[in-house]
Amino acid sequence: MDFDALLDVTRRLALEAGDAIMDIYDRPDVAVRTKSDDSPVTEADEAADALISAGLRAAFPDMPLVTEEQADSHGVSARTFLIVDPLDGTKEFVQRRGDFTVNIAYVEDGRPIRGVVYAPARGRLFYTDAAGVAVEEAAPFDPARRGEGRPLKVRAPDEDALLVVASKSHRDAATDDYIGQYSVADLVSAGSSLKFCLVASGEADLYPRLGRTMEWDTAAGHAVLAGAGGRVVRFDDHAALDYGKEGFANPFFIAHAPGLSLKRPQAS
Repeated sequence: MDFDALLDVTRRLALEAGDAIMDIYDRPDVAVRTKSDDSPVTEADEAADALISAGLRAAFPDMPLVTEEQADSHGVSARTFLIVDPLDGTKEFVQRRGDFTVNIAYVEDGRPIRGVVYAPARGRLFYTDAAGVAVEEAAPFDPARRGEGRPLKVRAPDEDALLVVASKSHRDAATDDYIGQYSVADLVSAGSSLKFCLVASGEADLYPRLGRTMEWDTAAGHAVLAGAGGRVVRFDDHAALDYGKEGFANPFFIAHAPGLSLKRPQAS
């Protein structure tokens, strides 16, 4: 894979998809349908998916592509592939809360090693550069040219005053019980894959997810966090979270800065 070309293509497509999403976001009424898995989908999801998938297939015709909004792609069996969530955080989009993202990632041998996460309503763009280093690019963004970027590095966590980020739409008692095992100085809620990026940028130390996610929800954010020196591990045994699993469903996981003494699940 030519990682310079990959970045140019995925960054441009993420920005163009973000523009398409915001055109719909600014409308007074957005129709919402429910998919077979009871998750919501809007015209914005579908418009962004069509744009991104067409662009990726044109640029990388021989690379398997998995995308949330195309069910026929969910039967792909591969360890190296492109994976897309064209609008992660549809609930945040529908409720006009802004914490939604465009996500494009490249998985190699079961590991997400390159990714782009764009939060158009927040004006934040994160990606891994050609060398795999996580970067946040400063706005305004030109799809045709990369702007000034700030390399990201996870912060050294203070175990007596941790910064924790948790899901805005999927918080539950089990998550709160797990977080309660730590000494927390600040707990913030955020939507979508932005949570990975907050850990990558040093704005948080820990993001536990005790709920259903799919690989397209996490791959791009996982890549950005890894490029900043962070880790994503399975909740049960703290083994590395891998990709290309049958059905593309994730187990519960913990995203964190290294050096943090992770707690074990509490006995039920």
